[in-house]
Amino acid sequence: MILAESPRRQRVAKLVSWGHWFALANIIIAVVIASIFIFSSPIPSTALGTVYLLSNWLGHIGFLTFFGFVIFILPLCYLVSNTRFIKGISSAVAAFGLALLAFDALLYNRTGFHISFQAADLLKNEAQNQIGVFSWQQWVFLLLLFLVWFGFQLVLANAIWKRVEKFSQFKVGMPVASLFVTCFAASHIVHVWADANLYQPIIKQDNMFPLSYPATAKTTMSRYGLLDLTAYQERKALQFDSTIHQIRYPSQPVYCSIDTTRDFSVLVQIDDAEISASTTANLTQFDQFYTTATSVKGLVNSVLFGVPEIYQASLDTARPVLLALPTGFGMPVSVYADTQYLGVIPKSYASDAFTEANGLSVAFLTASQIESFLNSTNTDEQNIIVATGFGDAEKAGSLFTNLNIAASVASTEDLAPTVLGVLGCNASPSYYSTGQNLVAPSRNWLVSTSGERVVVLHNGIRTEVLSNGSYTLTNASTLERSNEQLNVDLLSQAIKHLSMFSSQN
Repeated sequence: MILAESPRRQRVAKLVSWGHWFALANIIIAVVIASIFIFSSPIPSTALGTVYLLSNWLGHIGFLTFFGFVIFILPLCYLVSNTRFIKGISSAVAAFGLALLAFDALLYNRTGFHISFQAADLLKNEAQNQIGVFSWQQWVFLLLLFLVWFGFQLVLANAIWKRVEKFSQFKVGMPVASLFVTCFAASHIVHVWADANLYQPIIKQDNMFPLSYPATAKTTMSRYGLLDLTAYQERKALQFDSTIHQIRYPSQPVYCSIDTTRDFSVLVQIDDAEISASTTANLTQFDQFYTTATSVKGLVNSVLFGVPEIYQASLDTARPVLLALPTGFGMPVSVYADTQYLGVIPKSYASDAFTEANGLSVAFLTASQIESFLNSTNTDEQNIIVATGFGDAEKAGSLFTNLNIAASVASTEDLAPTVLGVLGCNASPSYYSTGQNLVAPSRNWLVSTSGERVVVLHNGIRTEVLSNGSYTLTNASTLERSNEQLNVDLLSQAIKHLSMFSSQN
């Protein structure tokens, strides 16, 4: 007796076969989209690093896409008999999932972190900045773009459905599955070895793809007594990429206009004496200001160039945009410092004395010199910023100014973008500084360096990261150890922002 398959069984078999081909097509699309992550990251410097990158790219993205098929689409093939409904839902899931992947790729390209619940605050901050510049036409365009993308998925789903019997004749299921499984497993195995041996070309790729949590030597090998954690940390402490000190400044040419009719004085305190409250009575005090430089040269460079002191070795022959741009428009520019510090300021802008003058004046003064200047100056006739706090890289100093400061936290790297912004320059501060315009800030956190430490300040928490990857979290006000967990997404975004002038990128 011949037993024929029931119509329902035949339909389910065809749906499952269709689902696998539909998943494969979207895996290929996802892999193409995920190439944005690769182009947004430094190229591995070794052949092994490149092989790992390619295997991790195929294995991880293929796994994520196929996992989505198993969770959202495969159950429908067994539970729902309406093929049109299944194709419609599957197309919607695929369109939304790949759109989310594309959004995450663009977010990673811009900030260095991925979509996650931990990054909600950062996402909100980024979204507010972008929504503010989006017009309704752009929102309509994005909606239409998604509808076109959804329509493409519907066409793809129907095209595969009509040809599923023909595709089934090609016995490619096992080879394709073997390829992705091999890439997925091999990338994790190689990462375990790389992490144990501190192989930088591979472990630098840890956070490249979304939802990527590769197995590490510290958790896997130490569990079975195969790794001496003490020796691991001692070896790791020796590794620091010295090329981070090499800078490309500015990162892009700066084109903007300057209002040469305005006068602006920037006074930076270089001692730790108190400034009399009576001399700053006409200025607004802002107390969340941090000077993280550990030397006067580092302080001068961070003020004039708008970048942290970790880059100062590469700035000796560079021209600060803060000074060069106004000079190019014919605005008088001068820089003053005590005789003992003359060697750390640009000679072409050095002034023999600091008095009230037209144009832009930057001075590095003691508290008594600042008081003398303020007592003899009409603060209503020019813009003034007085920056204090140098000498204690951990405690906050103060800004005294007649500007309307809108930022929640500030550092010396913010002074250059603020001055140029007030003078009318509308070029992006990211071209020449890691800081921001304090009058019109774009973020609620700051990143700087203090010696060889990376410093991140956000919501009253100070995070310090050493070159070996160890970190401490403290309360920025009390300097006591904080029980907060490390915000990895913020740290990733901050370090990406900090390294945007590095010659490696």
